[in-house]
Amino acid sequence: MNPTHPWILPDWPAPANVHACTTTRQGGVSAAPYDSLNLGDHVGDAALMVARNRRIVGETLRLPAEPLWLEQVHGVTVADMGAAACHPRADAAISRHLRQVCVVMTADCLPVLFCDRDGTRVAAAHAGWRGLCGGVLERTVQALQCDPARLLVWLGPAIGPAAFEVGEEVRTAFMAHDRAAAAAFVPGAGPGKWWCDIYRLARQRLAAAGIVHSHVSGGDCCTVQDVGRFFSYRRDGTTGRMASLVWFS
Repeated sequence: MNPTHPWILPDWPAPANVHACTTTRQGGVSAAPYDSLNLGDHVGDAALMVARNRRIVGETLRLPAEPLWLEQVHGVTVADMGAAACHPRADAAISRHLRQVCVVMTADCLPVLFCDRDGTRVAAAHAGWRGLCGGVLERTVQALQCDPARLLVWLGPAIGPAAFEVGEEVRTAFMAHDRAAAAAFVPGAGPGKWWCDIYRLARQRLAAAGIVHSHVSGGDCCTVQDVGRFFSYRRDGTTGRMASLVWFS
C-alpha cells in the first residue's frame, strides 16, 4: 500500500499483513468548506461528492472491501463486523476476519487503531472526550478477545493539548473515574477552564486496560493547528471528516 495522496501511514510495529491509513483533507473533490476529501455523509456536503471521495479512498488504498461506515454518536458501543448490520450505530468496530475494513471518521476527536501482534484481529475506535471518558477504548480492547499485552495501538490525529480547552465538567468526569487524569489538565485562560491532553488521557485508559506502554504509538498531531492537512470542527464548525482505516490480509 503506497498512497499517492498526502495521507498518513501509521508508524507502528504492526505485522506486515496489517494495513492502516488516516486520510487528510487533501486529495478529494468536495468544494469549500468541505475541501476537499470529505468522507462524512452527515455534515452537509453533497452526497455525490462524498461518494466520489469514498471511491477515491477505496481505489487509492486498494481496499479489499467497502469499509464499515459507522453512525457515530460519541458513545461506547463496539460493532463486531462478523455480526454487525451494514451501517451500525456505534463508535468502534472490530474484525477477526480477513479483508474486512474497520473505519472511524474524525475532525478533532481521537481515532485509535488496534491490531494484535499476530495480525489476526484489528479495530478502529472513535474517541471524543465523552466516548473516551465512558470507556470506548476499554470496550474495544474487551471486544477483541485476546491478551491486551499482545495488542498494538496507534493514536491518530486529534485536537492537541494546546488547542483543546474544556470546562470543569470534563475534568471532573475524568477524575471521577481515575484521579490520575488530573495530570492531563492544565489551567486554561479563565475560571473553570482547562487545557486537555486527550492523547495523555487515552494512554492512561489504554494502560489501565492492560496495553503495554511501549505498544502505543502516535499522538503527535493537532488537527486544529494544522489547517492545511486536517479538518477541525472546533476551528471551523462546518467542515468535513477524515477517515482512519485498518484491516488485515
